[in-house]
Amino acid sequence: MNNDTGRQSTAAGVSDEIASLAVVGLGYIGLPTAAMFAASGLRVHGVDISQRAVDSVNQGRAHIEEGDLDALVERCVRDGLLSATLTPLPADAFIIAVPTPVGHDDAHQPDVAYVEAAGRSIAPVLKKGDLVILESTSPVGTTGMLARVMASLRPDLVFPGGEREPDIHVAYCPERIIPGQMLRELVENDRIIGGMTPGCARRATGLYKRFVKGECHLTNDRTAEMVKLTENAYRDVNIAFANELSMICDGLGISAWDVIAFANRHPRVSILNPGPGVGGHCIAVDPWFIVASAPDRAHLIRQARLVNDAKPHHVIDQVEALLLSRPGTRVACLGLTYKPDVDDFRESPALQIARELNARHPGQVLCADPYEAALPHAGLGDTGLVLVGAQEAVDRSDVVLLLVGHKAFASLGLDAGKHVIDTVGLWRR
Repeated sequence: MNNDTGRQSTAAGVSDEIASLAVVGLGYIGLPTAAMFAASGLRVHGVDISQRAVDSVNQGRAHIEEGDLDALVERCVRDGLLSATLTPLPADAFIIAVPTPVGHDDAHQPDVAYVEAAGRSIAPVLKKGDLVILESTSPVGTTGMLARVMASLRPDLVFPGGEREPDIHVAYCPERIIPGQMLRELVENDRIIGGMTPGCARRATGLYKRFVKGECHLTNDRTAEMVKLTENAYRDVNIAFANELSMICDGLGISAWDVIAFANRHPRVSILNPGPGVGGHCIAVDPWFIVASAPDRAHLIRQARLVNDAKPHHVIDQVEALLLSRPGTRVACLGLTYKPDVDDFRESPALQIARELNARHPGQVLCADPYEAALPHAGLGDTGLVLVGAQEAVDRSDVVLLLVGHKAFASLGLDAGKHVIDTVGLWRR
């Protein structure tokens, strides 16, 4: 395994040196990934259907909030190593990092239409020796589907899945990073490299080793797909335990925070902290992929999802009980993102709670979030929320509902007469 080049040998006699990369999808995963590869000296062009995202990158700006990403994008664009387009250009390697949502109905079926569309978009520019990597969190079998879609459009090329040596190497390599720590974790975290053939896995490893210092673990594509889903389902189950415990404690008039703190003094107990629900692009979505693939077996995983999806309604019920006894009371909803100190609103339980309360009690809900400027670009449409500064929201309200533990909220002034519901324990700490 070579740690400083992407060069391998091929039976077909085609050079496997990777000198250029296309990253399809310039969102929270694609853009940091594209910037890191560009910083390693690779020529990278990003592809996105959003004109705003393409224009921002070409102007040397990151359109998402993520630590030092803005400075890194600016430097890579200035050095001529990073650019963006609306349609794919030829490259030696392609990374697909597009959304894979689930339906919001009772079936919660995975939607891999964006992955299929990405495969269709790059198929015309593929050439013998290219590498295609799917990074999007996906149901088991999606990488194989992607290969079949591209093969149907390019019968002149051999794809993995048959007995012949493939012309196009295809692999599944899931991201394992969190907002706020993306650039560091892209470098330091281990990677799971799932090739459709062993040669595909080795080829993908050679690419990632341009900057990844963590260990690359090679396996097949289906195993890698399941690993990613398992990591997030495991976390979802553990969060569900904490959230269910908090709802039980609320009903008993006991502080869940005290219970968890004391229980965690046991040497073999480590309970997570509860919250208003579970959001984001991974934990709130990925377990449903497992449930969809094995609906008769995934009982615990399904129940954990239902528990976490029920927590926002529990919070709403707490607020409703207060408003019932205090007609006309104004509520301050502090925090709308899905986690602290990021501008990411995907699947956010805080946003769900704020919107539902606002719909039920128009004119009584004030909202605040330090990242409110990103709301118009989050694909949410008009939220209908009244947005003010955090301290103003507190001062003008009788009920203060803390939904996200942004650092900016830690030092807010709270009068003794306020009724406070702290769903994340920020002010307790």
